[in-house]
Amino acid sequence: MLDKTLNLTEVKPYGDTMNDGKVQLSFTLPVPIGPEAIEAAKQLLRTMGLDNPLVVYTVELTPGFTFFNCYGNLQHTVNYLSIQVPKVDAVVMDMAEADAYIKEHIGRKLVMVGASTGTDAHTVGIDAIMNMKGYAGHFGLERYGMIEAYNLGSQVANEELIAKAIELRADAILISQTVTQKDVHIENLTRFIEMAEAEGIRDRMVLVCGGPRISHELAKELGFDAGFGVNTYATDVSSYVAQEIVRRSTK
Repeated sequence: MLDKTLNLTEVKPYGDTMNDGKVQLSFTLPVPIGPEAIEAAKQLLRTMGLDNPLVVYTVELTPGFTFFNCYGNLQHTVNYLSIQVPKVDAVVMDMAEADAYIKEHIGRKLVMVGASTGTDAHTVGIDAIMNMKGYAGHFGLERYGMIEAYNLGSQVANEELIAKAIELRADAILISQTVTQKDVHIENLTRFIEMAEAEGIRDRMVLVCGGPRISHELAKELGFDAGFGVNTYATDVSSYVAQEIVRRSTK
């Protein structure tokens, strides 16, 4: 008889039936392709807590390196009810709602300056948030009637971004970080906060960072006011910044 019981204190992956723990896993090992490589992959799967490990596909990427696609049944569970994830405290508004909110509660245009900083040459993240066309049907900040958005592009030095924000009397600074190898984004964001504090703008402007490996929790740990990861858009950023500025004005 199939197990149809869902226990949120002991959640397992769902494959074909409830609680079967079925997972798919892909990885590369620096070993030659062959039976020994397959056995090595299976042993690793068992070490990870997978029963019935099955290697369904292998390919030699280059001599001495083998790629694997595997299946197995995960033994471990997680208590879903005990999970608490820090989240940005804001009601998400669409563009029209955000413009109306800013006009009613702030009474002037908000100035937001953004860039991909450090050695990061990728603009896809900051463009998705700031450029007029936006991304995935969500218009960027340049299209908002009550926001003046300045996108400085990529590989912008932290000190250059801060200087521009001071010059424009910005309400918020937005930083995108796409390049994250060896945690270079953490080092860069940490230096930005140190510079912001030295320039005396840390508490004068709302500081936001975002990127594929950015979470709100990490952003707060680094000293930012908020962090936005994947599947977030200009609506999320504009809503948070506007509401945060109102909160600060009423303290």
